[in-house]
Amino acid sequence: MSDSEDRRLPPAGFRQRGPKPSGTRLLMIRHGESYANADGLAGGPLGDGGLTPLGRRQAETLVARLVMSAELSKALAFYTSALPRAIETGEILRAGLPNGLKPVVDAALNEISVGEGDGLPWAEYVERYGTPDWDLEPNALTAPGGESLLGFHERCREAIERLVARHPHEQVVLVSHGGFIEQAMKIQQGVGPEVRLRPRIENCSMTEIEFREDWRRLLRYNDLAPLPAE
Repeated sequence: MSDSEDRRLPPAGFRQRGPKPSGTRLLMIRHGESYANADGLAGGPLGDGGLTPLGRRQAETLVARLVMSAELSKALAFYTSALPRAIETGEILRAGLPNGLKPVVDAALNEISVGEGDGLPWAEYVERYGTPDWDLEPNALTAPGGESLLGFHERCREAIERLVARHPHEQVVLVSHGGFIEQAMKIQQGVGPEVRLRPRIENCSMTEIEFREDWRRLLRYNDLAPLPAE
């Protein structure tokens, strides 16, 4: 959209589309299905297990779309969380990004820590540690050595602010997790860190948020490249 097109937009109160994005655009991709997802395990660094065959197909399907559409051809930075499922997804997705763009591993993009229960089946995890009631106690830890909802949100907020400051006016691709994406959406919506949105975020879906000074705009949500019919 050119400057002249921007001038032809209706007043802000009437707008549905808005001006062309000019801030930092964080394009967040949830990893493909992991063995922790498929087997019902608490998926920290030990329990993660990496991608399942389905998880790899999900990432490969997204790559095929990105190669065809070239929609991320202007991305200037690429990060993944430090968990195996995100790192593996990022390696597959490199084929759909500009040449030479290598993923930088950043543990601040990790999913909420499950602490010492890493790798346990969820039923055993709950039996040992219970389930934190974050509606009443947002400072409660997931398990010893884990994180609280408020602590997790603060980590994500700091990571987002750092990336936005580092990459002004750029599109940045992040391979991360549903929990991280939810925290980013909370920041975009201007709700408190204790609020739980509970969005549905599919494996290998894309959610993009523009950060421009104090303005936040959702550009896409849960944008999915469906698997081909078998």
